[in-house]
Amino acid sequence: MRVSNVHERELNATVDEVGALVNSLASGRDGLWPGAIWPSMRLDRPLGVGAAGGHGPVRYVVEAFDPGRMVKFRFTEPKGFDGHHWFEVVPRGERFAVLRHSLQIDARGSALISWPLVFRPLHDALIEDALALAQTSLGLPSAVRPWSPWVQFLRWVLSRGKVRRQSAPRSIAGGS
Repeated sequence: MRVSNVHERELNATVDEVGALVNSLASGRDGLWPGAIWPSMRLDRPLGVGAAGGHGPVRYVVEAFDPGRMVKFRFTEPKGFDGHHWFEVVPRGERFAVLRHSLQIDARGSALISWPLVFRPLHDALIEDALALAQTSLGLPSAVRPWSPWVQFLRWVLSRGKVRRQSAPRSIAGGS
């Protein structure tokens, strides 16, 4: 099954400002990944081609990196997730940029069930939280999309009842 999933947010910020958020991924000053309420993105070295890591049960390796513009990861786990996910910055005039996250996989085996029932709802909620954190990190009002009851249930089950609740994003990199 071919899966294509895209989330994006137009931001009142320059390409360089938004690109700095992409560059901060998996660092001590990460202004994009919502590690306060989701499993942190961790890499075995600074962001760059060949860096390997992941978040929670999801593993990947950086396959392409254009600093300030795009980072592309190739999935290595879970099994059956054959493909990539990436963040990219798309210019929209002088003072606006779109921050886009795309995922494309060929789901195989157990992923035919786990993607639509578990991973997709969690992925969608996590990426929307990342986009809200990007807004906060840039000093913009954030548009937080509430988690669905299904996402809340999945997080409760997977955390064995020790779930972190959704909260307004708080920036490490700057902003509020």
